[in-house]
Amino acid sequence: MTLRQVATEAGVPPRQLQYYFGAREHLLLGALEILNADAERRAAERMDELGADPSPRALVRAVLLELLPLDDARREAQVVHAAYFVRFLTDPGLAASVRDSPPALEELVASLLRHGQDLGHTSDAMNPEAEAAFLVAGAQGLQPPVLLGQCEPARAVELIDLQLNRLFP
Repeated sequence: MTLRQVATEAGVPPRQLQYYFGAREHLLLGALEILNADAERRAAERMDELGADPSPRALVRAVLLELLPLDDARREAQVVHAAYFVRFLTDPGLAASVRDSPPALEELVASLLRHGQDLGHTSDAMNPEAEAAFLVAGAQGLQPPVLLGQCEPARAVELIDLQLNRLFP
């Protein structure tokens, strides 16, 4: 898609779009930021539904379930993310813009696992960083099979719960 096509679709002059975004790559990254902010807002709303003082396990579970296409909004977002992923594979400039970003989800899950350790909900011998990396990668790895219909969403949730049961006995 060209800047001109995006401008036409948005109903703004192409020059205005160029003024705000510059190159097409900046437009793509800006759109990705909007998509991520919207997903974070919806995730925060679902986290609020957990109540005033959710357990670390419940919070980790909620974070991981956000990565699964369990409803239309998450499914659509993950399809768009998949398109971005393919673009990142073929465009080194765009890939560089995300490659060096900190692994925020892993850091969040690790902090929740450490909190679980502090509360005595998980083993002190557990490595929160390694477990967080595994959990996030596992949830992300379930996305394609669920999107393709090879794995039922309920089965994906069950697999997440099995891992959490291992960490939070």
